[in-house]
Parts: sequence; C-alpha cells; structure tokens
Amino acid sequence: MSANKHGLGRGLEALLGDEDLNFDFDTALNEQQNVKTINIELLKAGAFQPRNVFDENQIDILAQSIKENGVLQPLLVRKIDDKFEIIAGERRYRASVKAGLDMLPVIEMQIDDNKALEIALIENIVRQDLNDIEEANGYKQLMEKFCYTQEQISKIVGKSRSYIANSLRLLTLPEEVIKMLEKFEISAGHARCLVGCENAAQLALKIVKEGLNVRQTEQLVAGIKNKSAKKVNKIKDFELMQIEKSISEKIGLKVQINTGKNGQGRVVLSYKNLNELENIINKLEN
Repeated sequence: MSANKHGLGRGLEALLGDEDLNFDFDTALNEQQNVKTINIELLKAGAFQPRNVFDENQIDILAQSIKENGVLQPLLVRKIDDKFEIIAGERRYRASVKAGLDMLPVIEMQIDDNKALEIALIENIVRQDLNDIEEANGYKQLMEKFCYTQEQISKIVGKSRSYIANSLRLLTLPEEVIKMLEKFEISAGHARCLVGCENAAQLALKIVKEGLNVRQTEQLVAGIKNKSAKKVNKIKDFELMQIEKSISEKIGLKVQINTGKNGQGRVVLSYKNLNELENIINKLEN
C-alpha cells in the first residue's frame, strides 16, 4: 500500500480514536466484508465537501484511469434516507460518472454531521487534494467548529505547527489576492510574502505582470517595509484571535490580548459607559 494511503489511515485513526468508531481506514480496505458495491445512482455529493474547485482536466485523467483499471479505493459514505452521501471520494465519484460506471465500491460509516465534516476535511487535507486556500479553510473549520488546536491538527495531518499557522495567515489576505492564489496566478510562497502588507492586492498584480519569483517578491516587500516610517504590525496568532472572540462572546465586551516578550502580555476589556464597567466588576466578583 502506498505511503499516501498509510498516512490517510493514521490521520483518520487519530481523528476517530480507539474508543470512537474503532475504524482504521487501511485495515478496512483489506477486509472485503467492510466493502460493498452499490449503484452509482444511489450516491450523492457530500454536504461537507471542503473542495470548492474541481479541475475538470484532472477529473478526465482520473476517468480514463478508472476505465482502464476500475476504482481502486472505495468511497467513504453514510446512509441518508434512501441515498448514500459521500464523505470522502467525490473526485472518484465524478470521474466514475464520466467513465460511465454503474456500480462503485463503498465503505458505509455510521456517523453524525460533525464527524462527517471532520473526516471529509482531514481526508482531503492528508491526501493533499485541496488548493492552498481550501486547505487553510479546512484548518480554520477544524479549529472553529471542533475546537482543534494547531498542535492537534499538525499531529493528525503530519505537518509542523508553523506550517499550519502560516497556512491560516493566508486567509487574512485581501479577497483579490486569495482569488489569484486559487487560480494559481501566484503561489502560496508569493502569498505568504504579502501577508500583512497594506497594498497586497497591488503587489500581487505586480508579481504577475513582472513574473517575479518568490525570492524577488521577498526583496520587493522588504524594500517597501524598510522605506515605510511605520512598522508593520505582526499578524496576531490565529489562536489568540479565537480566544479573544470566545471571551468577548461570553462577557459581551470587546476583548484585546496583547502579547509581549518572555510570555508577558495584557488582556484589555473595553467598556462604553459606567454600566458596562459595573457589569465587568460584578462578573469578576462572581
């Protein structure tokens, strides 16, 4: 079995846990009783598909491979009414439709919406089937919906915590730059250079127009920052932003966490009037 498939098995095992579904993807592939064949018309696209873009050329290539070799790996599905919803394997499903297949191998799972979304996200991330923005959004969803930490995600997907943090920072870029990254007009390396730049959109256009590589982009951005009289604020750690949001929602006030050196910092609560100040005092006393 390929390294990619083994990595996927470990990712799902880490996600589901020994006491959850006791489901190991790699083992399931080798146990015929876990795999069944169903009519392709009974399948429907997953409600929690993290992919926004499907490369039709790649689908065509996969369809040709399926015509010649069949579907080599079952889809993960769950029963919804009289249909089977795809949890993982929508590219294989789309390619199989193009290839004209009538039946597909599947592994049926008994899971709820939350677990379906988790598996769909992690399966796609581990397989590296997502573009850079889809991947970053996947990490964001795991953190916001399921309270994963960056450390937990890094262990599941086999990537460093700094990689996860840098991926999440791509989501702070202007929409125009994100679109260019999704269309592969610029690379993730280019995009990371632009994080925190006030004129990121204009710089992205310059990168494309002049065909700058990542090193040249780094030099361009460094030059602009050195000329500026103002220091560019560091992008706040994504987890700190989540903590600010969580505290703010609980106490009903704006919260700002400022970090300093040696682990020091401040938590600032903003109030508009004396009534709000009194509420803060009461909550602290209680």
